[in-house]
Amino acid sequence: MEDFFADYKSQLVWSIVTVVLAMILKFALSHTVRKVGKMGDFNPVRTNLIIKYISAALIIIVFASFTLIWGVNFKDLAVLFSSVFAIIGVALFAQWSILSNITAGVIIFFSYPFRIGNIIRIMDKEISDSENTDENIFVIEDIRAFHLHLRKRNGEMLTYPNNLVLQKGVALLSTFNEELDDQFEQYTNEKETVND
Repeated sequence: MEDFFADYKSQLVWSIVTVVLAMILKFALSHTVRKVGKMGDFNPVRTNLIIKYISAALIIIVFASFTLIWGVNFKDLAVLFSSVFAIIGVALFAQWSILSNITAGVIIFFSYPFRIGNIIRIMDKEISDSENTDENIFVIEDIRAFHLHLRKRNGEMLTYPNNLVLQKGVALLSTFNEELDDQFEQYTNEKETVND
């Protein structure tokens, strides 16, 4: 056992340093995301989801660092990675929307100007009713990793992909008001005030 520690002393030290740095980074990034979530008054579920993404990315970086530290034979590693990436590439090509929705979910978390409870109008012909523009408004019920939960005035729930939210025009009609049971009521009141 002493021979093992003597032979691999530098690798063990670098492995410990890598793990400690990863833990410090995870703590710092998690703290930053929680702070941004608190300042933006984001849903805690969204904040925890972003922290999970960060943790997964750090785990991948740590494993990649371990392969460099322990001097894994790159020839064998190249065969392994090429096989894994071929399988992943085919799977991701078939499901490209999953990646785009996750990426859009992260972008929405940090820079989306709307919050849960806000009333929005999405400029999308597929979900719009051109005859009645008042029916084309939605309350944001929830923002998830892959999609938004939107509620129409008639109570109908709609899931809308995150990547389409970034591609289509979205208008903020009314912000969330805690005092109201029905957010559409505030929008109707504001609209009547403007018309008078």
